[in-house]
Amino acid sequence: MWRPWARKGAPKVPKPMKGPIHIYYQLENFYQNHRRYVKSRNDKQLLYKDAASTITNCEPEATSEDGGAPIVPCGLIAWSLFNDTYSFSLNKKAVEVNKKNIAWDSDKNKKFGSDVFPSNFQKGGLIGGAKLNEKIPLSEQEDLIVWMRTAALPTFRKLYGRIESDIMASDEITVVIQNNYNTYSFGGTKALVLSTTSWIGGRNNFIGVAYVAIGGICLFLAMGFVILYVIKPRALGDPNYLSWNKENPDHPN
Repeated sequence: MWRPWARKGAPKVPKPMKGPIHIYYQLENFYQNHRRYVKSRNDKQLLYKDAASTITNCEPEATSEDGGAPIVPCGLIAWSLFNDTYSFSLNKKAVEVNKKNIAWDSDKNKKFGSDVFPSNFQKGGLIGGAKLNEKIPLSEQEDLIVWMRTAALPTFRKLYGRIESDIMASDEITVVIQNNYNTYSFGGTKALVLSTTSWIGGRNNFIGVAYVAIGGICLFLAMGFVILYVIKPRALGDPNYLSWNKENPDHPN
């Protein structure tokens, strides 16, 4: 994993990176898990053509200002779509970024309709992030699909695309960033991450730290219970108090 934005000029790659190389954008202090934000969408509208006029739960981005026509896709999640763009060059030669198949197949096939097209998008009372091509169905707008799978934590990464070729150590990589997305209004930051994956997935320190911490807590509690049992063991119960050992006058022997 490598963060090219932390270096000045045209940085050199410290280690070989075998393709495909995943490009992520990272946002911090962005609460996609806020209850009102998560609910600000209409799943029927995203999936069914006949439900294009369904705008329940989408306020304040439900209808356009000119005529009040329904916005497709409506709601704050789609409205705040990330719109920074990146272009890469390796040793001063342009590198193509593959933006196909960056979304989950289950999302493309079961949550976004192939016959549902954007309409009146970014024409509401507020202007948010990226715009959508109204000639392409929602099931093929993968940047939108990736964005609308909301993150559980305020710091998150989302897949932007892939570089299919290998990058060797000491290669010079240049990134041109079109800085469109406004993070200043909510006190957030953004970053660009290049990462490779192995057969067990991508590098994520959080999972390892969480497993070690939970395992350590369980081990500590287990040893504590053992010590407690040795110092002050639990007394065995008197079998005379068992129900079948008591004399019952109603049932003579």
